[in-house]
Amino acid sequence: MSRPFAGGSVIAAAAESSAEVAQRVAVARARQTARYAALPEDRRVRTNAEADGTLLDEIAAPEPAGRALAARCRGADAAVGARLHRVLRVARTLADLDGAATVSRRHIAEALSYRPAASPSVAWLMAGRGIAKRGKVRTIRST
Repeated sequence: MSRPFAGGSVIAAAAESSAEVAQRVAVARARQTARYAALPEDRRVRTNAEADGTLLDEIAAPEPAGRALAARCRGADAAVGARLHRVLRVARTLADLDGAATVSRRHIAEALSYRPAASPSVAWLMAGRGIAKRGKVRTIRST
């Protein structure tokens, strides 16, 4: 997050303190615990990290823009498609940290940014969407 500087430049917002981060993580964990407590006992897990692919498809289904980005990446590189559940797991966790009920395009893009750009096609696709430059992830537009 950034804010305008009095001189017209942009400066980065102050970093969160460790206590603030710990509080956000605790709230996200509580959100996950509540979500999974409603599941039948044979499917119950405690966190997103424990969720299998079928469960992730249900609880981490992205909104249409996020689904489109994930589909484009899957089409650009089969290896990304094979790891889609890993991306969804991270995106669902990012959404929980944001307090969001659904996984957005921004969550998918950020989760993809944590994966190495394994092939030129993925780097090209992400660069075309304002997510990466020259094969390395730099910025994420929230459009």
